[in-house]
Amino acid sequence: MNETPLLIGRGLHKSFGSTPALRGADVAVAAGEVLAVMGPSGAGKSTLLHCLAGLIRPDAGDVVFEGRLVNRMPDRERSRLRRSVFGYVFQFGQLVPELRVLENIALPLLLAGKGRRTAFEAAGQWLPRLGLVDVGDRLAGEVSGGQGQRAAIARALIAKPRVVFADEPTGSLDTVAGDEVMELLVTAAKTEGAGVVVVTHESRVAAYADRQITVRDGRIVQPARAA
Repeated sequence: MNETPLLIGRGLHKSFGSTPALRGADVAVAAGEVLAVMGPSGAGKSTLLHCLAGLIRPDAGDVVFEGRLVNRMPDRERSRLRRSVFGYVFQFGQLVPELRVLENIALPLLLAGKGRRTAFEAAGQWLPRLGLVDVGDRLAGEVSGGQGQRAAIARALIAKPRVVFADEPTGSLDTVAGDEVMELLVTAAKTEGAGVVVVTHESRVAAYADRQITVRDGRIVQPARAA
């Protein structure tokens, strides 16, 4: 694992109306590192992830990716970063239910302007890697939660992102399916050399990480090495 930070959040503040969600959070993740962000509900974990991922802008502080200030990028450049350099896995997968599993996996490449043949060939290569061969042609709305999350991992990784953001990726799954999804996510991301930021409130999920931090009341209060 490269110890040089790939992504840095410095002094991040974010409020929603009069309610502060982040109060000066500092965090960094290196290439090939899996970082678990823990804390109770409402602590600011997801807000921190959304700021780091360029989904929302912090009110103060900076997000730095490879020397570039993500929060100060024009909207079009930030959108391009989210499409081609960052990958996302959310709690409920957020697949498009009317599309086939294969089409969902190919979607990032299609949105980036790749040809359909290229995109679908690349998506097809992910089916055996994540045990989805039997469901590639099924509609995403018809597959199980575990299969949907595996497809979401493939969709997040197909464009070879530098950083993958996972927000409670096992929250809707049972223990067995959750463990399977985390093993697949960590293994696939490390194989691709991506940094991973996982938001979770479960210590079992955080145990898959190289390092853990705890967010409480919008601040990082307990940096700790994973066991």
